[in-house]
Amino acid sequence: MAARLTAYVVVGIVAATLIAGLMVGAQRDDSDGPIDIIIHNAAIYTAGPDAEMAEALAIRGNQILRVGSEREILRLRRPQTSVIDARGAAVLPGFNDAHLHPINGGISLRRVDLSGAATTEDVEARIKEWAAQHGDAAWVLGGGWFYDVFPGGLPTRQQLDAIVPDRPAQILSYDKHTAWVNTKALKLAGITKRTPNPAQGVIVKDPRTGEPTGVLKEAAIQLVSKHVPALTKADRSSALRDALGEAHRFGITSVQSTGDTVEDLDLYAEARKAGDLSLRVYSALAVDRPVDEKQLTDLAATLAEYPDDPLLKAGAIKLTLDGVVESNTAVMLEPYASAPTSGTPSIDTDEFNRLVRRLDARGWQVMTHAVGDGAVRMALNAYEHAVRSNPRPERGRRHRVEHAEFVDAADVPRFGALGVVATMLPFHGSPSPAQIDLWSRNLGPERAARGWPYASIAAKAGRVAFGSDWPGLPLDPMQVLHTAVNRTTPENLPEEGWNPGERMALEPAIDAYTSGAAWASFDEQRKGHLAAGMLADVVVLSENIFDAPTARLASTRVRMTIFDGKIVYRRDGQSTN
Repeated sequence: MAARLTAYVVVGIVAATLIAGLMVGAQRDDSDGPIDIIIHNAAIYTAGPDAEMAEALAIRGNQILRVGSEREILRLRRPQTSVIDARGAAVLPGFNDAHLHPINGGISLRRVDLSGAATTEDVEARIKEWAAQHGDAAWVLGGGWFYDVFPGGLPTRQQLDAIVPDRPAQILSYDKHTAWVNTKALKLAGITKRTPNPAQGVIVKDPRTGEPTGVLKEAAIQLVSKHVPALTKADRSSALRDALGEAHRFGITSVQSTGDTVEDLDLYAEARKAGDLSLRVYSALAVDRPVDEKQLTDLAATLAEYPDDPLLKAGAIKLTLDGVVESNTAVMLEPYASAPTSGTPSIDTDEFNRLVRRLDARGWQVMTHAVGDGAVRMALNAYEHAVRSNPRPERGRRHRVEHAEFVDAADVPRFGALGVVATMLPFHGSPSPAQIDLWSRNLGPERAARGWPYASIAAKAGRVAFGSDWPGLPLDPMQVLHTAVNRTTPENLPEEGWNPGERMALEPAIDAYTSGAAWASFDEQRKGHLAAGMLADVVVLSENIFDAPTARLASTRVRMTIFDGKIVYRRDGQSTN
């Protein structure tokens, strides 16, 4: 008996020793290994459902090693560690732009940029300056103009002729649903007073003379666009490089690119192979309608070629149901106050339901452009129909409504009930006086006041993800956060905010740009919040936005961007790793 007891004691001692050794080894792995970067003296918001504030964090390789107190993290410092003093400023997960067009954004950096132009004079001056500096360009191309800049909400070809009389010009609106062209572009496309509207498009004509005014809506844009010289692959590769640099400047480490082609995916893949893709890309592919079995088979092959991956993956299909409120092309449940129409969907309801059901059955995430309350309801109905019709996909369902600018009150709780993501672009609703007037004129004041209900959707357990829609609007996430939190312009107008009941608190708004966006792309297990084991994508801001007045959000800058454990941008201009 004594021998047996002795044996038990020995075994216990050995086991305890082994456990202690493992614990010590784990501690050594944590504390004694190389620590590449420490950020301290910071107001760190970790984001996500378990969000908390911390003072410092440590990075090893491309992962977060630990987040904690100043004392806890600084004692991990080693001779080779880069120590970054945040100077008390806010530190967040890298921003994840849930809706933009990166390659087009890079292209836009070399064209006329009208974003932020608040007057007709400013618009005209920018176009004139670009045209003068690029006299050898065959076309004058650009975009970013707001409807509210022009009397009546739309420009004319005569205005553009006065600036660019010598060559064709096409300038897209900020939402890319309307084109402003000059007379030379109209003649090149053969558009006259007798040209009929194409399906799903409008050639705006003078009601008195019948002549085209120089404004093309929706599908009519392609009548001119098809004559614009095509970009070479080298042009597009260069544009992607420019887009990467621009994203780093604004603290963006992940993007969700909507409406891509397979060629776009291949361009990203080439950059990844070359080691140049310093941005995590989730690509949503556009489809050509009608969608037949061959196209579905081809899509399946693309999905197999670009499976789930931390750097580049496919997995979503982008569909479009309507246009925008500003041009009376968003699909509404009730007619516009300014026109005898409620908008026409770009696809028949039954066809849309069938298409969503087929895509859902094959495991695709569906992202539907729906601005008006009629289109939003149509999208939600199709998703509900797919849930009833198909077994649950292996990775679950996270279908999305892109924009969701105007949602009927009865449909607000359906986002949460159906597990549908509302991908919202708050800066579209930056409430300049002219923008408020335009919405009020088109919808009526009562309906206009209910636009962009992101706080209501979040309050009803709906998932919200934020994006910029760059290049139509500025890429800067701080502009988006400012609008969402304050419901004012960057100049803090109107003082009381537009529909202030839809203001979001700062932390949930940041979540929509980080952890919420990660969830929207099936990535919440590896990014979107700062915690041990997560990818080391981090942004250091210029001030502590949690202590500063929210009115200063729009003027806050990114001081440093860390992607995959490497410093890729420093505002002070010092060299990066």
